[in-house]
Amino acid sequence: MFSYKSLFTIIFFSFFIYSDYIKINIYFLNTVFAIAGIYLLFTLSKKELFISGFFISLLWFWWVGYSFVYYDLSFLIPIVLISIGIVYGILFYFIGLYQHILYKLSYIFLLTFINPFGFNWFKLELLFINSYFGTSKIEFFIILLSIAIYISSKNKYKIKAFTLLLLVSVMLYLFNNINQEKMTAPSLNIVQHQTNIEQYKKWNRIYKDKIISENIDAIKSAIENKKDLIVLPETAFPLVLNHTHNLNDLLKNLSYEISIITGSLYEKNGLLYNSTYFYEKGKLEIAHKVVLVPFGEAVPMPEKIRNIINNIFYDGAKDYETAEKPTTFTIKGVRFRNAICYEGTTDAIYNNLDTSYVIVLSNNAWFTPSIQPTLQNLLLKYYQNKYNFYYMNVTNQ
Repeated sequence: MFSYKSLFTIIFFSFFIYSDYIKINIYFLNTVFAIAGIYLLFTLSKKELFISGFFISLLWFWWVGYSFVYYDLSFLIPIVLISIGIVYGILFYFIGLYQHILYKLSYIFLLTFINPFGFNWFKLELLFINSYFGTSKIEFFIILLSIAIYISSKNKYKIKAFTLLLLVSVMLYLFNNINQEKMTAPSLNIVQHQTNIEQYKKWNRIYKDKIISENIDAIKSAIENKKDLIVLPETAFPLVLNHTHNLNDLLKNLSYEISIITGSLYEKNGLLYNSTYFYEKGKLEIAHKVVLVPFGEAVPMPEKIRNIINNIFYDGAKDYETAEKPTTFTIKGVRFRNAICYEGTTDAIYNNLDTSYVIVLSNNAWFTPSIQPTLQNLLLKYYQNKYNFYYMNVTNQ
């Protein structure tokens, strides 16, 4: 039975995404709803927890099915969404497996480390991204501990204990913000060339010349305006750029007048990469993607199962290949860590971060119109708080 407690839990867990989507962020409401949502996790029955997890995951990830349309796999959309709902429903269900408060506290905290099939966009800490609390693991644990003590304490100690621990969390948040160096934009004069090309057009040969022409026009316009750098989105050139020699030569020639970063595919020895191309002073440097999108660019299954899935659903296409480590470009003396879409929302891309600047190239047209770009930007803000960097997210959507 769908209870009012489940309904409120679903609303509280999803409010921050949809309020950000409509550009109305009220920190007080986000804070109250986030705490109330976490509190309800401690009080729901197993059935209510399953229902809550099921529908929360759908409100967060209903857009995942959009991409299947472009593979002629629309029939899989309800199957995929129901499967996602069941996975998160089960994860939530286990919160109520035992009633001991320490078990619930420990398991909810453990959930912040669980990423089904490597997909890490469900983060409980993210509820506090636009609130008066921080999003670090320690701050989230203090909030959980505060709620657990409030629930288990006698009446005369409830408010004191709850208030004390929340004050500790606020103090930690303020301390981190005071001591964290605030990143400012790089000194370069940069054009972030956002595009709006529908996904069904992007890889259609009919539109290829027009897309290329518009990109070149944007670069020439940036040169006329005496910009230092132009950044184009993920796969801005929808082709295998290292095999398109005339276009490659043109970009190298243009790079004598402006530095160019753009996304495209790269192929070598039959292996395909989703890559970033960096042109400067007639030279080319290429960065391959490090972390692939689960079930989008790679099937996170054992090889035999992966091959079966690729043969059945993707016409035998192979998974994309990856680089071993992230790449940092040096552009006119300024260092930029490269990230391509999904990997910008993973810890792996920030390993050994050797700069204060990150350029994220995205193609969100796979999932628009939806909340996906909003959720991506909230996650980028989460990682910005965690690793303290300035980022630019250049998208096609």
